[in-house]
Amino acid sequence: MTAAAEGSSPLRMTRARRNALLQSEPVQGFALISPTFLYALILLVLPILVVIAHSFWTQNYLTIDRTFTLENYRIALTEPIYRDLLWRSLYISLTVSLFTVILAYPIAYFISFHGGRHKSLWLFLITIPFWTSYLLRVMSWKVILGYNGVLNSGLMGLGIIDEPSTALLYNSSAVIITLTHAWAAFAILPIFVSLEKVDRTLVEAATDLGDGPLRSFLRVTLPLSAPGVISAALIVMIPTVGDYVTPKLVGGKDGVMIANAIQAQFGKASNWPLGAALSVTTMLIVTLMAGATVLIIRALQRLAR
Repeated sequence: MTAAAEGSSPLRMTRARRNALLQSEPVQGFALISPTFLYALILLVLPILVVIAHSFWTQNYLTIDRTFTLENYRIALTEPIYRDLLWRSLYISLTVSLFTVILAYPIAYFISFHGGRHKSLWLFLITIPFWTSYLLRVMSWKVILGYNGVLNSGLMGLGIIDEPSTALLYNSSAVIITLTHAWAAFAILPIFVSLEKVDRTLVEAATDLGDGPLRSFLRVTLPLSAPGVISAALIVMIPTVGDYVTPKLVGGKDGVMIANAIQAQFGKASNWPLGAALSVTTMLIVTLMAGATVLIIRALQRLAR
């Protein structure tokens, strides 16, 4: 027993020393600090390593040309492919703006003049499509306009066509239809706000002076609501020029727009200077087009008076 006890005493001493060491303040402090310290060290060192690796790669494998040049702007303005894409984008944008305003104005007029106490309900119903994703709404039009889609099936069921038409999808018309639906609510709301500010007594005065409904609308209501029409047109026109998703999904080769070319330059082509030149050129042209639109609408407003 004595020998066994004496033989086990070193073991007991080792365990005791180990427990004492683990319970000591420096070891416990290191156990508490080490995970946070390592995490902070990784967050600090990793970006530095990435910057060093990028600098090494740039210096040894890439050559950056910092020479000032306008060559990319010349390509953006003179190359036929980019010029055609830009004109197509402007055409689609203007057409979408025109159709959207034409469709949105009667809806806004009805809500403002005939909505009564249900105006809030009508506005609430208009915003329901925004509860779903923009991508989902575009895909729904792809189903509607597809070869075996809802529209082709309905036309065949009515006997209007004998076989599904391929002209409904993957062209600029499909892009116009999809964008018109997607931006309709953005046109309805500013026109409604503008119509709400129209003094109803002026409309009544025009009626009392002998103007019919159409004449009073053209001479009173429409000119007074012109700011809302201008706002709606600009709200729709400016973003649709740079739309990328809709032409990609429903445009096909005949519905490609300038935003798709810009994405290709920044993506697969890796030609960022040309992509930036295309972006700046498009922005400047859209600015000029928006200013011209405002001037034209104001001129028409003065002629209407």
